[in-house]
Amino acid sequence: MELSAAVFDLDGTLIDSEPRNQVMWTWLFERHGAAHDPALIASFAGRRGREVLAELIHLFPGRTVEELFAEAVAYEHGPEAPPVGVVPGAVELVRALHEAGLPLGVATSGQRSYAEGLLDGLGVRDCFGAVVTADDVATGKPDPEGFLAACRGLGVPPERAVGFEDAPAGVAAIKAAGMTCVGVTTTVPAGALAAADHVVANLKEVDVLPGPALRVPGSGPSTSG
Repeated sequence: MELSAAVFDLDGTLIDSEPRNQVMWTWLFERHGAAHDPALIASFAGRRGREVLAELIHLFPGRTVEELFAEAVAYEHGPEAPPVGVVPGAVELVRALHEAGLPLGVATSGQRSYAEGLLDGLGVRDCFGAVVTADDVATGKPDPEGFLAACRGLGVPPERAVGFEDAPAGVAAIKAAGMTCVGVTTTVPAGALAAADHVVANLKEVDVLPGPALRVPGSGPSTSG
């Protein structure tokens, strides 16, 4: 089946930023003496920070979600924040799909200013017809609201679209939306993305075929979207 649209997550899917994000959340817990372990920090991946903090607010007596979220975001600009890079093949895939005439969208748990800044930095903002951020939805991933909104913005039924994600919460959101899912193992091992239809190490493994259609390892000539 030929694709009608593609929707990308941002952190960990187009930008290799999850290692930095995990460091930022770790700093937040350490500064407040809040109990944490790697699994707890990993639970932030793919989700809206405010929603995860609301679930864990009992670990931060006397603090509000908004205070904690603002503090964590401020760490992003600190001199000790780890650098971020581009997921291999991300820019090339986005541009190839755009040049093939495929409507493209973004569904991210990041705030709009953050998302727009990253897309501008990648030089691909003009490739996306719909950018849905944490500011645009009532419920974040694993709820499918963001991916469904992106498909609506592109004018394409979700069952005709493919979504790209690096986190279990995002994969669950894509599948709940009724979309085909390609998982990218930039953040978690392949086993954690088992619910995805296809799993790749990075976006260099995804080829654009005439149609347009996608070819990923082990999937045959194209994915169904």
